Amino acid sequence: MMAPTTDNAGYTGDQGTARSSLEALRTEIAKAVVGQDPAVTGLVVALLCRGHVLLEGVPGVAKTLLVRALASALELDTKRVQFTPDLMPSDITGSLVYDSRTAEFSFQPGPVFTNLLLADEINRTPPKTQSSLLEAMEERQVTVDGTPRPLPEPFLVAATQNPVEYEGTYPLPEAQLDRFLLKLTIPLPSRQDEINVLSRHAEGFNPRDLRAAGVRPVAGPGDLEAARAAVAKTTVSPEITGYVVDICRATRESPSLTLGVSPRGATALQATARAWAWLTGRDYVIPDDVKALALPTLRHRIQLRPEAEMEGVTADSVINAILAHVPVPR
Repeated sequence: MMAPTTDNAGYTGDQGTARSSLEALRTEIAKAVVGQDPAVTGLVVALLCRGHVLLEGVPGVAKTLLVRALASALELDTKRVQFTPDLMPSDITGSLVYDSRTAEFSFQPGPVFTNLLLADEINRTPPKTQSSLLEAMEERQVTVDGTPRPLPEPFLVAATQNPVEYEGTYPLPEAQLDRFLLKLTIPLPSRQDEINVLSRHAEGFNPRDLRAAGVRPVAGPGDLEAARAAVAKTTVSPEITGYVVDICRATRESPSLTLGVSPRGATALQATARAWAWLTGRDYVIPDDVKALALPTLRHRIQLRPEAEMEGVTADSVINAILAHVPVPR
C-alpha cells in the first residue's frame, strides 16, 4: 500500500480511507443540494480522472450551488466567471499590468488560477473567449506574453449551459466539446425534492452561506491524490478494452449520426469506468462500469443527422441502442 500523505488541511491521503472520504462527499453536499446524487458522483469521477465537466440544465436547478458545495466539502478554492458576449480572453486567463512605480509589467492572474472554475453559461461568449480555456483545460497552464504559467492542482472546469435558450449563444465547437470528460444533465427535481428545497428555504437556508448550512470539509487534496493512485492501479482486462472500443466504433457506423466517438472518447470511457469501478469498491472493471458511464462520457462526442433529430432521435437514445446491441464480454 502507498504510504499515507497529508495535505495542508491535515487530511490523510491513505488509499484505504480515501474512498470513504470521497463517499462522504455525497452526504455533505446533500446538506446544501437536494436530489443531485448522479451529478455529485460525476464531478467526483471527473476529479479522479483529471477531467472537466459540462453541466447542462435550465436556470435554477442549483448548478452553481453544486460546484460551490463540492469545493467547500473538499476545501478547494473555487471561482465563478459569468460568460457574456463582451468577455475577453484576458478576463479569464489574466494579463500583464504596467506598474508605474517600478516601470515594469507584472502578471495579474485571472480567475482560471483556482481549483474549481465555474464557467457559467459558457456558450454565451464568442468562440475567441471560449478558446482561451482550451489550453488551460488540456495543458493545465496559461501562456501570457510567451510565458507558460502552471495552474493549481487539482484543477477542474465545470462549465454550464442552458439547453432551451439559444438566442444570443455561440454553440461550442466539436473540438472544445471533446475536451470535456463528462456532460452531466441536471434535471428538474422531483415533487418531493422540490418540497424539501422550499422547506429548507422556509427554515432560513441561505445558499450563499454553506457553513451555516452545515457543509464541512470531509476530504482534501491528499485524499484525491491517494484515490487517483488507486484508480491508476484498477485492472482493465483485454476483453473490457475491446468492449469499450466496440461501443465507440459502433457510433461511427450508426446511420443516425454524422459524427461518432473519437479515440479520445474511447480513452475517456475507459478512464471513467475505472474511476467508477474503484468508487464502487472494486480494483477491476466490469461491463456494468462501462455501461454506467457511457452516457455522460459519450453523449457530447457524437453528432446527430438533421433527419434523425426531426424524428425525435437523441444522443442518449442512440447510445442506449448501441449498448443494447454490442456483445457484452463474459
